[in-house]
Order: sequence, then C-alpha cells, then structure tokens
Amino acid sequence: MTNYDRLSKLIEKGQPFSAAEARKTGAPTQTLTRLCRNGTIQRIARGLYVNPQSISEHEELKIVSKLIPYGVICLLSALKYHNLTSQLPHQVWLAIPQGRRRKIISYPEVTYISISPPYYNFGIEEHTHDGVTIKVYSIAKTVADCFKFRNSIGLDVALEVLKETKADRKVTNVQIMEAAKVCRVAKIIMPYLEALS
Repeated sequence: MTNYDRLSKLIEKGQPFSAAEARKTGAPTQTLTRLCRNGTIQRIARGLYVNPQSISEHEELKIVSKLIPYGVICLLSALKYHNLTSQLPHQVWLAIPQGRRRKIISYPEVTYISISPPYYNFGIEEHTHDGVTIKVYSIAKTVADCFKFRNSIGLDVALEVLKETKADRKVTNVQIMEAAKVCRVAKIIMPYLEALS
C-alpha cells in the first residue's frame, strides 16, 4: 500500500483534514508536502489540507469551524450563510465565549467577537456541510446581533437585514423580539419593527 493509498480516504472525503489525521493513516508528513506540490491537495491553513476539487461555497466556514470548534459564525458571515445579503465579507465573523483565546490562523482572516455566556449560547444552529459541523447563529439572533453591533457593521446594514427578513417572512416579529431581549436591543429594534408592520 502506497502513502497516497493511505491518505486517499481522507482526500476523497472532500472535507478539510489535519496533518494529525493524516499521520494516523500511517503516511509520513513528507507525503503531504509532495501532494501539495503536485496539486493533489491544497494547504489551506497551518496543518490543514483539502482536496482542491472539493472546495465549496462554505469552504472558509468549514475551515474556521474545524480549527475553532468553540466559535459560532455571526454577523456578516451569518448574513451571507442565511442568504440575507449579497455582500461577500472579506473575513469570517466569529463569536467566541468571553475569556476564550483568539486563535491566530493564517487563512481565512477571522474577526472575533467576544460574547458573554448567556448571550453567546442563544440561537446557535448546527449545520453539516461535507461532514463538517458549522455552528451559525439563527436568523433572528443574527438580526438582533446586527443591531447590537451596529457601530461595527453599520446601522444601514442592520436596517437592510431587518427589511429583508420581514419582506421574505423568514422570521416572525416574536422571534426577532425574543432574540432582541436576550441581546438587550429590544428598545432599539421595536420602533423599526413597528414601522415595517
């Protein structure tokens, strides 16, 4: 059995895999270097590889989810995930619990939002893409987050998202207000919700 044969199951899965996972197959680390050179696999972050044929729409989110499993996709990245914006964020927006270390990764670029536990835990959804679990905030929580972090992303973005979700009936006023109460922005969102009703 060749070293490529040992790695073939990982490569054919189509999901990012670590150098540690590759070593468990019995293939030496030099094999990864050789496969990167010939284009069979692509190094996407330190110690993380993927089959370039399998790179999908959510590839950056899969990479971040694999490297930072305690993070939750939020704000602009969550908007893009839920198809609530046509903008392509230049980095992955990631919520982490207060007190957790901000892991430095070379790719993709990550903007961290540190959040206290009760607020961090509310509205987490788990979605699986190519065998990788991606944690992302629900639409209602994302709308509330946009108002909470309006100074970082802009009030115009928050208002556009609120209009979009109302027009498409993706969430109810009750769901938005529940998330807004948890995020402590109910008084801010309420006038805008009433104006759109």
